Amino acid sequence: MLDIKWIRENPEKLDEALARRGAPPAAADLIKLDEARREHLKRLQELQNRRNEASREIGKAKATKDETLAERLIAEIAEIKAEIQDGEETERRLDGSLEDALARIPNLPFDDVPVGKDEADNVELRRVGERPDFAFKPREHYELGEAMGLMDFDQAAKISGSRFTILKGALARLERALGQFMLDLHTSEHGYQEVAVPLLVRDEALFGTSQLPKFAEDQFHTTEGRWLIPTAEVPLTNLARERIIDVAELPMRVTALTPCFRSEAGSAGRDTRGMLRQHQFNKVEMVSITTSDTSVDEHERMTGAAEEVLKRLGLAYRVVTLCTGDMGFGARKTYDIEVWLPGQGAYREISSCSVCGDFQARRMNARYRAEGEKAAQFVHTLNGSGVAVGRALIAVMENYQNEDGSITVPPVLRPYMGGIDQIGGPG
Repeated sequence: MLDIKWIRENPEKLDEALARRGAPPAAADLIKLDEARREHLKRLQELQNRRNEASREIGKAKATKDETLAERLIAEIAEIKAEIQDGEETERRLDGSLEDALARIPNLPFDDVPVGKDEADNVELRRVGERPDFAFKPREHYELGEAMGLMDFDQAAKISGSRFTILKGALARLERALGQFMLDLHTSEHGYQEVAVPLLVRDEALFGTSQLPKFAEDQFHTTEGRWLIPTAEVPLTNLARERIIDVAELPMRVTALTPCFRSEAGSAGRDTRGMLRQHQFNKVEMVSITTSDTSVDEHERMTGAAEEVLKRLGLAYRVVTLCTGDMGFGARKTYDIEVWLPGQGAYREISSCSVCGDFQARRMNARYRAEGEKAAQFVHTLNGSGVAVGRALIAVMENYQNEDGSITVPPVLRPYMGGIDQIGGPG
């Protein structure tokens, strides 16, 4: 959420930033809502002052035995009290209108974020690793998995509907191995603390990380009012909510491996084959809570941690900077890491690392107090996939496939597979 004080002082900058995102201007409407709220608060303060003044005048009237004046003042105070009570309800309504309007305004991109409409305008930063050169036509992951009898979409559809997958045997173990490998890497080498988090959260948690109110249709809502998490970013980032953290505790780096749940409301017809785009998938998430002067460097560090997963797995990938039109609602800058999938002959997103500034912190009232400072400041938050486990499984299957349909297990995963070095194949 943006600071209304900053908006009042910088209306042109807000509208310019929104224009870079392809969004309509909003400063004038927001300032109008704020002015109405401020005028109302001024009126309430005047009423409070008059009530206090009248109370003092009653004492003077009684001291001089002017009962007529005293009764008139008592009646005036009663009227003021009723007006204040009505005014407090109006205040809540005006506060709510402004907060709702602010909650629907996206974060402002950094100046170095490329301007564009969609993914076609993203800017490639680097390519890493060698793409495999097969002597045969590589197959897609679902062709490999179904041929081995270890990936079942039909039975999953009978149980749960479309966009679900059943993994069996060695493929189920390989997915588990990938998640454990990522957690071990991030906790032992990258300084993240593993956290086991709830998979069901309240409205306030999703609001804090800006999935609500704008993206409610993308979430799964339970009948009792909770939400299934779309990513562990939600509970991990909310670890800082309604807190004042000592600066000595920062940066706070946390990670979790969880199932994630997304309705994919806007993806009809996209990636309907296989397990690239699922309603339920596993992901290792990284979250950093930092100070305002370290968050940009932390963004580079986090992206490097996600890249290291792919380097250890021996997978070719590229890093792109998302343009303003493709960037997430709460981000100021985002790097996507796209892994090479030979079966598709394309790079596909496997991680997204974003720096959000204090946008989420304002929604969560998450602050820190620097040494020697009396006033607390809002923390800066970052989140990144470290990485999507299901997509990593797809990438391993397609990049390590053999002509006979078997899959070679990457060396770094073999300790997690009980020494198994190959899945499937003849016999």
